[in-house]
Amino acid sequence: MLRAPLLLAALLALPLAAQSPRVALETPWGRIVIDVDTTNAPVTARNFLRYVDAGFYDGGVFHRTVTMRNQPRNKIRIEVVQAGANPARANEGFPPIPLERTSKTGLRHLDGTISMARDGPDTATSGFFLCIGPQPSLDFGGMRNPDGQGFAAFGRVIEGMDVVRRIQAAPAEGQKLTPAVRILKARRL
Repeated sequence: MLRAPLLLAALLALPLAAQSPRVALETPWGRIVIDVDTTNAPVTARNFLRYVDAGFYDGGVFHRTVTMRNQPRNKIRIEVVQAGANPARANEGFPPIPLERTSKTGLRHLDGTISMARDGPDTATSGFFLCIGPQPSLDFGGMRNPDGQGFAAFGRVIEGMDVVRRIQAAPAEGQKLTPAVRILKARRL
């Protein structure tokens, strides 16, 4: 496993496209197109793109919906849908990446923002979520996560927010989508 400074150096050494890369997530309910911000969040963006390029999201799933109604124990409520890599490839992923805090990137969790899911700082791998509406409690200093470090925003949905909202409204047991919504394939455009 690469140590964090070596991993960071390796990710930053990857070439960037002149224009922000775009990724299409194809679902049975339609397409979601994401503009990936490699300028302001280079480590997180490159991490997401390497999972896309390696095919990890083909067969992945949107597995979690968070709505105002299904988080009764949370003082700070959010609205997101969360997805991850193909469950059959769960043990094949890359090492976790350093957390790019919104205080450094200048990005914010707004309607359509894509961000990496994490437990503690520097633990993000392939899981990501899409915001429905502005979610400032997910930014640095926001207290949705008790550590106050926020989450690493790295792009935004530019097409398919209707699909994202439909996923959020899908049947769920608690926050678990039942059934999960498959990602048929994920590709750069």
